[in-house]
Amino acid sequence: MKISVILGHPTAGSFNHAIADAALGDLKTRGHQVFFHDLYAERFDPLLVTGEIPREAVLPADLDLHCGEIAAADGIIIIHPNWWSMPPAILKGWVDRVLRPGMAYNFEEDGKGGSRSVGLLRAKRALVVTTANNPQENEVAMLGDPLEGWWKRCVFGLCGVPVERRIFSPVILSTLDQRKQWLEDVRQAVAEIFP
Repeated sequence: MKISVILGHPTAGSFNHAIADAALGDLKTRGHQVFFHDLYAERFDPLLVTGEIPREAVLPADLDLHCGEIAAADGIIIIHPNWWSMPPAILKGWVDRVLRPGMAYNFEEDGKGGSRSVGLLRAKRALVVTTANNPQENEVAMLGDPLEGWWKRCVFGLCGVPVERRIFSPVILSTLDQRKQWLEDVRQAVAEIFP
């Protein structure tokens, strides 16, 4: 399988990077072809500019590479921290620029005077792994877990890809043993979702 792995954390050596390493190690051990992008290390530009909006736009080479890889992927893994109940801006910009209409989704008439989305990505499943310093039960109690709805309905729901999510929190209070267990949980999830 071709698996696209996207990491959105600015600090090399972070727990998010350890999660990416665990996922990548498992995927490569089992012979998957992996497209990996550390958005911060690559200095991915998150700004969608007017010239990129038309479907027929000629895209910069780096963006064209991201679009081609995500379109070809059989599975997708996204890894990022929860900042203000959203992914970091660089990852939001990646969604804006890479998951393009006509490539990741289209709209068609719904027969009721409106439209509905039609997912175009070939990926059969996605895994989103998030970390936070706020305990997850607090996030849900206070805000209803905005990331869950954003990834499942707004992003991958539009693109037709079912999503599973793993949430590790609170990282700031976690022990070394807890982080080791979380990394094992990542390996198991990757093996189950992308056999």
